[in-house]
Amino acid sequence: MKVFVAGASGAIGRPLVRRLVAAGHEVTGMTRREERAVEIRAAGASAVVCDVFDTEALKAAVGDASPQAVVHMLTAIPARMSFRGKSPLAPTNRLREEGTANLLAAAREAGAKRVVAESVAFLYAPEGDMVKDEEAPLFVEAPPPFGETVAALGSLERQVTGSEGIEGLVLRFGQLYGPGTYFSSGGSQTEEVMKRRLPVVGAGRSIFSFVHVEDAAGATVAALEGGAPGIYNVVDDEPAPMSEWVPAFAAALGAKPPRHAPTWAARLVAGRGGAIFATETRGASNAKAKRELGWQPSHPSWRQGFADPAVRG
Repeated sequence: MKVFVAGASGAIGRPLVRRLVAAGHEVTGMTRREERAVEIRAAGASAVVCDVFDTEALKAAVGDASPQAVVHMLTAIPARMSFRGKSPLAPTNRLREEGTANLLAAAREAGAKRVVAESVAFLYAPEGDMVKDEEAPLFVEAPPPFGETVAALGSLERQVTGSEGIEGLVLRFGQLYGPGTYFSSGGSQTEEVMKRRLPVVGAGRSIFSFVHVEDAAGATVAALEGGAPGIYNVVDDEPAPMSEWVPAFAAALGAKPPRHAPTWAARLVAGRGGAIFATETRGASNAKAKRELGWQPSHPSWRQGFADPAVRG
């Protein structure tokens, strides 16, 4: 299969390109930087340097690749997340709204029949069950900066699954860990835990679902090769409360146990949105992805993944 990967140099894009090449697919990877194009070519794929907002260049790039399938992994996540001041997610929100429209138009013009796009599994509405399936509503009334992000994700998901003539699949990934993520050896969450600046907030009941970047890449390959159009949670087998995963991550790093912080203190530091995220996040179920994509995480639990430096990256 000819596959065009937009965002081929990202945390998921890098292992995805390697897996697609190893599976015998003909891959073209898109990036905005020439130095990243060198890495894509070294992985055995073709590479194109292009900005998704340059619509004419984008159509030419996708058209030249003549893909049967297109993967949308475009994000602009900052190296460190701060919920104070201007939203750090604004550039990614634009990619998910305007960038998605541009990429879908280029895919249709090039004759692609299948599109797989990245979304997230940790912005479900904080109500009811603590672990959500794909039918649960998103947190559309979230305070800033999450409200804008949920709106952008909703736009991406509607565009991909509702695009005429396209088989659209959306993968809602859990919190990513592994090389190139916040939880890697050089990642910001690792640094925060080492400095005891990532506390357990409130009673620590907020539920997090994780997925290793290699498993995220594996699910993307599965979605390209089969499965019905629709939305899939891609997470590991063990949703976990903050009261469990933060101390376990600290122990794996050899750091001191995390501090505990009341919700009001988190609100002062991270704003209302950050405090809600730290206290009311819902986890996600991977049952549909397992059943309909035939996907199984090679790292079934973040516990083993966090404990192994080679896996954390």
